[in-house]
Amino acid sequence: MHLHDPAQLEALLGRARQHGRICLDTEFMREKTYWAKLCLIQVAVGDECALIDPLAGDDMTPLFAVLADPSVLKVVHAGSQDLEIFFRASGLAAGPVFDTQVAATVAGFPSQVGYARLMKDLFDVDIDKSDTFTDWARRPLTQAQIEYALNDVRYLDGAYLELTARLERDGRATWLAADMERLSDPAAYTVEPDEQFRRLKRISSMTRRQLGVLQKVTAWREREAMRRDLPRRWVIGDETLVEVARRKPATTAALADIRGLNPRSLGDGGSGLLSSVAEGIEMAEDDLPRIDRKPRTVVDIEGVVELMGALLRVRSSEHGIAVPLLATRGDLERLASGQRDESPLLSGWRRAIVGDDLVALIDGRIGLKVRDGRILVDASAVEGVTKEVPETADAGPGDDDAAGS
Repeated sequence: MHLHDPAQLEALLGRARQHGRICLDTEFMREKTYWAKLCLIQVAVGDECALIDPLAGDDMTPLFAVLADPSVLKVVHAGSQDLEIFFRASGLAAGPVFDTQVAATVAGFPSQVGYARLMKDLFDVDIDKSDTFTDWARRPLTQAQIEYALNDVRYLDGAYLELTARLERDGRATWLAADMERLSDPAAYTVEPDEQFRRLKRISSMTRRQLGVLQKVTAWREREAMRRDLPRRWVIGDETLVEVARRKPATTAALADIRGLNPRSLGDGGSGLLSSVAEGIEMAEDDLPRIDRKPRTVVDIEGVVELMGALLRVRSSEHGIAVPLLATRGDLERLASGQRDESPLLSGWRRAIVGDDLVALIDGRIGLKVRDGRILVDASAVEGVTKEVPETADAGPGDDDAAGS
């Protein structure tokens, strides 16, 4: 149903408080803007589903109050973007949160399992995703759009109940606490322009001075994209930013010599970008940024990480947890280089499953063997036993976003 009537919305949200949970999803458009344009909100309380239409002027204030209510659990699927939109619209971080995609991965489903696939596996229902790329800003909504939108929350409450039951059965319910808490952390949805340069690729070989310039020009781009409400790449692309930082142009003519950069498209003839370059050049030496680099003290960091990846795959297979949820390649590289403080692999459930083993492997206290086509974790040096776990076809550590390819 649609909730154009404020009284209907108030009644539904009252039932959410009684139920203790509310399921949420959004439809938005972001292809041509920096900020997501919120077009539709889907909510479900138990078996009751409804739509809130921001474009029709529906008042979202009562919903925001529930999002911030600590007594009501917010259930989402792959909900980080939805939660970011709510944070942007209300200034409040929703919490507590239960993300069924995160929970499903811990429960043994494939990493980043999609909503339709998860509902098929859990309830044997087929969800039509043909309207995924529809124009959600168009009004009136078609009946197909309405059904598509409602289906995105219709089964979430049941998924929450089924997944929590499986996690409780397997003793994994407490494993999710830190991951779910991060979804309620305002810092996760607050953009820090001065830190955006760390997201760029191919910067590990840059000097600290070049990194200082890169920090300033990337921050300028972030603020400019926000101000003009344009995608970052429409202001200036990542590779072009890196080249600007390497060359440190001082004039409009020097900017024009950089491939992929047209000063006229920058809106101010490039003056803002040039000012940012100058700021980076003038930064005090002590203020120049640093980035983590592969240590020179490790003779074969790549080989060590590959060996760690083999152990990671063994433990992934043993516990039925996807490799990317256990560790990224960056996690492994930092651990191999001796950066053990604040490593996610050495806290909570990850430490129990694989973290301590990885440290023991690095320190030479355990090893790996291959016998009859299977990888064996040889812990005899410290435990007096050899544990055998079949190797699987899971991919090994890949990039920093997911340890696997």
